[in-house]
Amino acid sequence: MTYKKYSLGVLLRLLILTGSLTAVAFGISLHQIALIIVGAILALVVFYNLYKFITRRFIAMDDFFESVKYNDFSRRFVSKGAPEDLSRLHEGFNLINDKIREINSNKEAQYLYLQKILEMVDVGIISYNQKTGDVLWANEAIKKTLSIPSFKNIKFLKSRKPELFETIFEMSHLTGSSISINVNGEKIKVLVSETVFYENEHSFKIILLQNIDETLNQNESEAWKKLLSVMTHEIMNSIAPISSLADTLQYQVTENLKNPEENTLDISDLNEAIGSIKKRSEGLMKFAKTYRSLNKVTHINRNNVFVEDLFASIERLMRPSLASKNIDLYFELSNLQLQVKIDSYLIEQVLINLIVNARDALQQIENAEIYVTAKATTDGYTVIKVIDNGNGIPQEIQETIFVPFFTTKKNGSGIGLSLCKQIMMLHKGKIQIHSAQNKGTVIGLYFQNK
Repeated sequence: MTYKKYSLGVLLRLLILTGSLTAVAFGISLHQIALIIVGAILALVVFYNLYKFITRRFIAMDDFFESVKYNDFSRRFVSKGAPEDLSRLHEGFNLINDKIREINSNKEAQYLYLQKILEMVDVGIISYNQKTGDVLWANEAIKKTLSIPSFKNIKFLKSRKPELFETIFEMSHLTGSSISINVNGEKIKVLVSETVFYENEHSFKIILLQNIDETLNQNESEAWKKLLSVMTHEIMNSIAPISSLADTLQYQVTENLKNPEENTLDISDLNEAIGSIKKRSEGLMKFAKTYRSLNKVTHINRNNVFVEDLFASIERLMRPSLASKNIDLYFELSNLQLQVKIDSYLIEQVLINLIVNARDALQQIENAEIYVTAKATTDGYTVIKVIDNGNGIPQEIQETIFVPFFTTKKNGSGIGLSLCKQIMMLHKGKIQIHSAQNKGTVIGLYFQNK
């Protein structure tokens, strides 16, 4: 509607101008001086008015374009009192200025946020022009890592620390690399990576520099602490049943010494118990040696073992400690002649770990029971299962219980199940878990019959 009024205003002035010129023409042809004068004056007035009417819009646009050229978006164009079409034009200019100011304000805020974030990270960051060496931006972390003051051009570092300059700025680190650098006479290990980006005709490089010396030292210290915790935990798992069995034997011997006639000592049982202690002690020694170099083990001592003998050994070790906690332990074997090719010392350690975990899950459970079963499957596996009727394992953590150092126990090491899994992998077998809260847990060890 506004532009229609503008068009009508131009058309009306053109018509008046045409009429004025026509009057001048008639005055000349009729020799009417008055008509000529009136027509000429009217034509000049209308022409001037038409000129001003058209050019004031272009003057407003020139003013706006000039403010854009010099990034001056603070200017306000007056819309009050101006003709409607010009008022609308000024309102449009003001709206554009407001939007551009808002965009610039948001960009400045984002830039400040980015600066603050980059200043807070402990990774050194520097960006510079590859051709001139002018530094666009460098955070405090890189100055601290390299032990240098603020600088505007990387050539400053070339003149002060040429070796450091060559290592970081002249060598290629596009794929990322770990290097050692000398800073103030001290060697530190850093991770370096870089990327290049282009803006107009200029190329810029961003270099990231992270000091990993402290991280490596801290991780090494944590690893040693966890290793000591793990070894203590696993050794205690084996020592507990040995200690319990030794207490039982000591009690029987003491009672026999007090009253030999009423408390006869079964030499056969005594010999079996001592044999169990000896075998588990040997197994514990082998476990310690194996754990120390578990990642390097490529061969284990596998032999055909009767599952019945394996179960008998575990029963002698674990029954006394479980009985003291009112937990019943049962063994079920589908075939007394069933054999499995394993390293019996390591698999004993696995079964002890699983039974100890089952024992912990049975705390405050009435009629607590643990079943250890074995059978051969039709698909070529021998499966040994440890089953309990305890609290079960929550679904959300079942996928993470085999992750090293993950534990839900207050005093646990988080390595037991992880170690069990590694031992099963050495046997080219697998370990699977099925559990439901308040319904118990079944952990199966699958050995290939080859």
